[in-house]
Amino acid sequence: MVWDKMRLEQLRAEFADSKGGEIFDEKFRKVAEKIISKSGTRLAPYAGVPTFLSAPYMQVAADEPDFGNLQVAITGIPMDLGVTNRPGSRFGPRALRAIERIGPYNHVLGTAPVFDLRVADIGDVPFQSRYRLELSHEDIEKRIGQIVDAGVVPLSVGGDHSITHPILKAVGRKEPVGLIHIDAHCDTSGAFDQTKFHHGGPFRNAVLDGVLDPTRTIQIGIRGSAEYLWEFSYKSGMTVIHAEDISAMGMEAVIAKAKSIVGDGPTYLSFDIDSLDPSFAPGTGTPEVGGLTTREVLELIRGLKGINLVGGDVVEVAPQYDATTNTAHAGAQVLFEILSLMVFSPSIGNR
Repeated sequence: MVWDKMRLEQLRAEFADSKGGEIFDEKFRKVAEKIISKSGTRLAPYAGVPTFLSAPYMQVAADEPDFGNLQVAITGIPMDLGVTNRPGSRFGPRALRAIERIGPYNHVLGTAPVFDLRVADIGDVPFQSRYRLELSHEDIEKRIGQIVDAGVVPLSVGGDHSITHPILKAVGRKEPVGLIHIDAHCDTSGAFDQTKFHHGGPFRNAVLDGVLDPTRTIQIGIRGSAEYLWEFSYKSGMTVIHAEDISAMGMEAVIAKAKSIVGDGPTYLSFDIDSLDPSFAPGTGTPEVGGLTTREVLELIRGLKGINLVGGDVVEVAPQYDATTNTAHAGAQVLFEILSLMVFSPSIGNR
């Protein structure tokens, strides 16, 4: 293409007086028509009451809830009674809601998920007590069970990683699900300090409860000094990919392995923010150096397009340890990527 005065005049004729919502490319025009009003504007990211990914807010009763015609319900789970180190992930849901500019268009997956799905922020899990861990887990299982029973897919924001055990009890109670688990830690250790309901053991608990299929489970990004705690992962048949192995394998191979492990069956995706290197996400309770980059995580999650997702979560964002808000920003972006995957999930697209 030669740049000359004729080419300039052609561009001026087409674009000089066009409005923000006037898109000529057919592919992009279809996106813009969902997002930009006829007057040529769209919602300001810093305005209004903050919700997850700027999704509509839908108030849902604690008892006898009505989820309308939702396909996906995003819920906050502000509970961190199961941490072994630094507390604070109870503030994770509020921090992710406050991130003012995520989406609306995913250019790699080609979707604007908040517009392509019937999705809403339904608020936080209603807890009976802020002090009792086991009771909080009961409340989480009840709320997620309500969502699942309504034929809606849950997408949750924690909170510490112990929340995934009661979520899986609700999601996998009819049949055990597969799992793609992105984390620094396998979280399959046993009981200590007089309880097994801590954030280091949700996936052991879920397997033993019969709601998680370990042979359809892959754990990606594992590293750090707690390897001796994760024998259950290997004994039960889980596939573990350590962070130091990813560079040698290449992300394409990691994605292919994940897809082959979970197959076409119902699959849950759990993302712990400490899977990221603390240089990208310092705001978490158990940071481990040598982790994934944000670019690697985006490539990994986007590569999972087409898996049969029946739920997902983002956990362990403890925003007070990161004055930059980068950790919350990364968590919100991952939430957006998981929601984007749900557009292409067979279980959701058919609802």
